[in-house]
Amino acid sequence: MHLGKAGWLSSLLEEAVAAHTRAQGPVVPAGLSESSSGRARARAYLRRMLRASGLLYGTPAEGGAPEEGTSSESAGTGAPEEVLFRAVVRTFARMALDIASLTGSPAGPRREQLLLLFAVLTGQLDEAEAIEEKVRLGHEAPRRLWGKVEDALERRAISMSGDPAYGLVLHNGALYADAHMFGRQALDYFARGGLNREVARRRIDFAAWQKVLLVEVLTGLACVDRQPTFSARRAILRQVEDLGLPDELEGALRTAVRQSFERRLSLSTTVKGVRSVDLRRFILEQTLLASLVDGRRSRGERAFIDQLARELRVPESTVHHLELEVAEFYAKNRSVVDVFTVSSAANLMGEDLVSSMQNTLERNFYRLMQEVRETGELYHLLTKAARRQPLTAEERRRMRAQLIDVAKAIPALAIFAAPGGLLLLVALAKVLPFNLLPSAFQDEPAPASPDGDGTGGGDEPPVREVG
Repeated sequence: MHLGKAGWLSSLLEEAVAAHTRAQGPVVPAGLSESSSGRARARAYLRRMLRASGLLYGTPAEGGAPEEGTSSESAGTGAPEEVLFRAVVRTFARMALDIASLTGSPAGPRREQLLLLFAVLTGQLDEAEAIEEKVRLGHEAPRRLWGKVEDALERRAISMSGDPAYGLVLHNGALYADAHMFGRQALDYFARGGLNREVARRRIDFAAWQKVLLVEVLTGLACVDRQPTFSARRAILRQVEDLGLPDELEGALRTAVRQSFERRLSLSTTVKGVRSVDLRRFILEQTLLASLVDGRRSRGERAFIDQLARELRVPESTVHHLELEVAEFYAKNRSVVDVFTVSSAANLMGEDLVSSMQNTLERNFYRLMQEVRETGELYHLLTKAARRQPLTAEERRRMRAQLIDVAKAIPALAIFAAPGGLLLLVALAKVLPFNLLPSAFQDEPAPASPDGDGTGGGDEPPVREVG
């Protein structure tokens, strides 16, 4: 059902609940036992879901593809922005329903409970409390409340697109801030068995603070090479307005943005309130995304990112890891069309990153091969893999472990030993202008490397995060 047509949200949520009922329930996240508390299971799930779903990158990994059982009317019809926004709403709904299952929430009117969570997402706490009262009495929410939440979500769908020609690459980060808040609110609501208005307000304020911080950093990036044109300034200020921030916060942000147009941003001042590892990673990741939109990066942008990483106390190896992780996501999800942000050139990562990684590998090439030769079985397995000879699961496991040991022996290549590090070999194979294998192995094309994993999250700002 198209946005703007009364009842679209009710239909979408009804289908989401039906699809979730048919689907197999969420598994207990790795590292947790069945005896773990519902909150612990849901919290671990949320951290994994935000990244695995693609919400971190502004696009659900399923893109506009509806879940099984979704009607054709509410599936892939309409403008690309509308199709993507419906996919986002479906992903939010599925995430909340999974959290309800993991926390052991009693069966209830899930459609109305989802409506309540979307009311909180859009800052409508009075409406959320009114919906909760209807749920408590076993009544359906009236059309008036459905209409208010639908209207608020439609305004958000329109504002998300911004101005792709002149504005900031803000969609990814703003959507992630909303997804993180929505997931934490769902966790609290289902685990508590009700809505706590004060806690919900603090979460809304926290998400707004995340967006303010993101706008300030991305504006600094946009101004690093030259002062923005009049059109660019107008587009950026319009994006600030479209975020729907509280009046006082919006006014302060507009002032800070205008000042950034005229003089260099003080990164140390901007990020001084960022304390958690998760938010440091979030800010840096979104800045990397913005810098890679056109598939290249200027010296000024590179210097800005290096300074930002230093101010956030993020090691250089982690910066490279994040760049390659972003590239790998887009390489795996090429069918996803993010109509707002990153072009297909993003998985090229920019010539400067390729050059940097190439120099690192070339400087350590002979030492690397010496380590490989000293690990006799690894040399044999790599040769076998390079010749397209099949490896057993056990051989792949041993090769994986020994590759990590080799990487650990060479500090410059320690990035490959990090969680998800073996994914980087896959990404590098797609972008580096030379073969990673020695010439003796190059009689046939090299196969892809084994897979890995990764994670991400939120923070504790001047407005303290809760739950």
